Formats: sequence, structure tokens, C-alpha cells
Amino acid sequence: MPVSFTKSALLLSLMLGLGQAQATSEPSPSALATRLGIPHPAVIAHRGASFDAPESTAAAYKLARDLGADYLEMDLQRSKDGVLFALHDNNLQRTTDVATKFPERKDSPANEFTIAELKTLDAGSWFNTAYPDRARPGYVGLKILTLDEIIDIAQGNPLHKPGLYIETKEPKQFPGIERDLKDKLQDRGWLSPTGSKLAKSNLAVGQGKGKVVLQTFEKSSLELLEKEMPQVPKILLLWVGEGSIEPKSKVTFAESGDKDKATYYAKQEPKDKAEFQQWVEYAKAQGAIGTGPSAALTKGGDQSYSDLVKPWMNQFTHDQGMLVHVYTIDDAVDYQKVTDAGVDGIFTNRASELLKFYKRPAAASVAQLLQNNGY
Repeated sequence: MPVSFTKSALLLSLMLGLGQAQATSEPSPSALATRLGIPHPAVIAHRGASFDAPESTAAAYKLARDLGADYLEMDLQRSKDGVLFALHDNNLQRTTDVATKFPERKDSPANEFTIAELKTLDAGSWFNTAYPDRARPGYVGLKILTLDEIIDIAQGNPLHKPGLYIETKEPKQFPGIERDLKDKLQDRGWLSPTGSKLAKSNLAVGQGKGKVVLQTFEKSSLELLEKEMPQVPKILLLWVGEGSIEPKSKVTFAESGDKDKATYYAKQEPKDKAEFQQWVEYAKAQGAIGTGPSAALTKGGDQSYSDLVKPWMNQFTHDQGMLVHVYTIDDAVDYQKVTDAGVDGIFTNRASELLKFYKRPAAASVAQLLQNNGY
């Protein structure tokens, strides 16, 4: 064998060995999750069990809790008089009867209403109209919930206490919301130190070290959350578009000719590999324990975005010693696809289906649990 070849072969084997050593120097994702007290894989009930009940309402959160979801997920906003409450949209029109109750203010942002005004709105009836096959009389008149009320729900089932997975929504509209959130969680005992393991059962997330996970799309909010609550696990949410990962294509939705935004977003890709990697590295540098990337769904639809959970992307994130919690996935074909790609948890509107996929089915049916809770 020529000497030069042997040297090359030796050098190559050394380099490969070094690469493997670097890749395995971080704990495995499941070991990292265990250390943080975060279930692996995690079932994150997106705005509650929001396929089966109106999003962000007591019906959706109680159902997700009683099904056995690991986390109740919410978007946090602040009312005009300083109360933290859960609502996804900036505007109240899609999920309430604001146009009837406050016709002159129907286009106003939710944060221009006091909590008393918000509490007059019906946040359930819209669901019965939008999804007649899942409609229930008990959904009529459901209220917007405060963070306090969601904490009460999380603590309300003695057999299973889920954790809270909280997003600071449009935080630039709410200066100081990170401090307000810390104060509220502290007041309610949700920041008190706990053991590193999950409490007694793998399902008792709400008693363990990972009982609160904080999430945001905003770099500035991630930095403030880290400053206010350095001990609490944080996730930087990722998507391709303005304010996040720069896209490869500069063509806007208006210029694209695509029939809907879902089709447009699903085609978006990061500008290049380095663009994706720098967001993950930034998240780690700011204290995040993981990322929350988007996914392209098999059936498309308005939850389908850029595919940011390709195997190489998840591997890169894992090599940084970080977890991957993907949003928002509701079908078994996609549960399987993202699991095969290596994700560590899934945001879902269908907690019942994801729990079945993970072989952790609920003891009772969705219909039975809704009935038990008076819906």
C-alpha cells in the first residue's frame, strides 16, 4: 500500500473520530430532557385541546389536562389594566363576539380592552359555527381566561398536573411583560425550586423541574426572559420570514401567485445552511434549551409552514445540546414523519391523537372527558 495512501487513510479516520467525539460530547436529547424535567417526547397541547374545543378556553385546557397532555400551551397578552390573559390573535374578531358587544372597537387590539371588558365576550360560540361537527351547547359563552385561571386548571386534577408552556406574544406591544410573568409565576409558586426529576410519575410534569417552559419568536423577549427567569427552560420559536430566518427567495406572497399563504410558506426555505445554524447558535448563546421550529404538513393547510425539522437541522440542534419541539402537527402521518426526523416533542391541537401515537392513550374518550367537565 503506498505510504501517501496510508497517511491519508489515517488522517481521515482521525478526523472522523474527532467529528464523532464532538457530536457525542453533548448529552443525548432524552438525557437532556430528563435533566431539565421535560418529558421526552413531550405532548404540548397547543392552546389546549383546540381541535376538540374552542382554543384557549377552559373547555380546551381542562380537556388537554384530563387527556394527560404534558403541557398546556398559551399565547400571553396583557389587558389595558395590566392583567395577563391568553389569546392568540392581536385582534378579537376571529374568536369572540366583539363586533356585537363593542362594534365601534371591533378592530382594536385586544390589549386596548380592560379585563372586565374582555370577560364580557363570548369566546366559544365561533367554534360551533366554524366546526359544526364538533359543536357543543356548553361552548356557548365560554370566556377569555387569565393566566391565573389557567394555572388553576393546571392544578385542578389530582391525578395529573400538566406543566405550562407560555409564549410572550408580540412582546414589543407589552413592555415589561417578562417581569409581569415572572411576578405572577412566583406568586403562584411555579418558580419554586424542585427536584431534577419528574415528580413520582412521568405524567406529573406540573410538579417537576420542567413545569414551566417559556417560548418566544422575539430575540429581545428571549433575552429579557433569560434575565428575569434564568432557571426556567426557554425555547426560541423559528420560522422563515420577516423577523426570523431569512428566506432564500425574495418573492413576496403578493408576487408569488400562490392561492393561499400556506402554499406560499411551505415553499419557503432558509437562505442557506449557515442562516439556519446562526439562529440555533443565537438561541443557545441566550440560554435557550431548545428551538421550536415550523414544519410543512403533508396535507398543507393554514398550519403548514417551512420545513425546519429536516434531519440535518435536528441533528445540528442536538449537537448544540438542545431540544427540538416542532409546531403544529395534528395527523399521524406527520407525527411519524417528524419523529423519524428526530424531534423531541410536538405542539398539537389534537392531544388525544398524539398521546395515542406515543402509546400513552387517555383512560377516557374526548367525549367522555368533555361531558365530565360539563361541556
